[in-house]
Amino acid sequence: MAKFGLIGRSLSHSFSRDYFTKKFEAEGLPHQYLNLELESIKDLPPLVERHLLKGFNVTIPYKEAVIPFLNSLDPEARAIGAVNTVVVDKEGLLGYNTDHWGFTRALEECGPLKRKTALILGTGGASKAIAYTLKELNIHFDFVSRTSNDKSKFNYNDLTESIISSHPIIINCTPVGTYPKVNECPNIPYDGISKNHLLYDLIYNPLQTKFLICGELKGAVISNGLEMLELQAEKAWEIWGIA
Repeated sequence: MAKFGLIGRSLSHSFSRDYFTKKFEAEGLPHQYLNLELESIKDLPPLVERHLLKGFNVTIPYKEAVIPFLNSLDPEARAIGAVNTVVVDKEGLLGYNTDHWGFTRALEECGPLKRKTALILGTGGASKAIAYTLKELNIHFDFVSRTSNDKSKFNYNDLTESIISSHPIIINCTPVGTYPKVNECPNIPYDGISKNHLLYDLIYNPLQTKFLICGELKGAVISNGLEMLELQAEKAWEIWGIA
């Protein structure tokens, strides 16, 4: 039996454990997938050793913080600057990013992307994979954050209906609206959204966040993060070489 897991905080409602446990059962494999909450990323090395992990996923807030603890990085993970999948082998901890792979294919399911300008809400680890994907697709993007900084062009107070209208792809990479705080949503001028917009939310619980509901009411195409999660999980399975 091999052990895998998810590293992060507040993991009780996470997608990964249920997904991989069911997949192990369906494949007739005796492996185990654990939720492994860490108060500090400094606790990672003894945790990996204690559980004899063969691989693990990384989620909020450690996708960037985990990098100094890795022995090597896949070139794409290095370019993105964030890691969500780690292999544990004789060479140590090897970091990968499968978020961009899942997001690229999830976007394909939204139909032809005639829209070529995007807003990325949030500047954390998840947003880096999204930015990498948009760059690869030749889609111009601007970051939005709570405060002005060198990563973002806008903070939320800067946003106007005109700015929203001129960015027909809007991607929520923040946790705002995640269960149980389902009545919250990013503070943007939703009146600037039209049927020409695509609103994508990385959140999958609930499946339709208030952010997406507001977009749908304006006629926008909407999509949640569930398919992306499933796709990136399949890619992690491949990287781990599970059998």
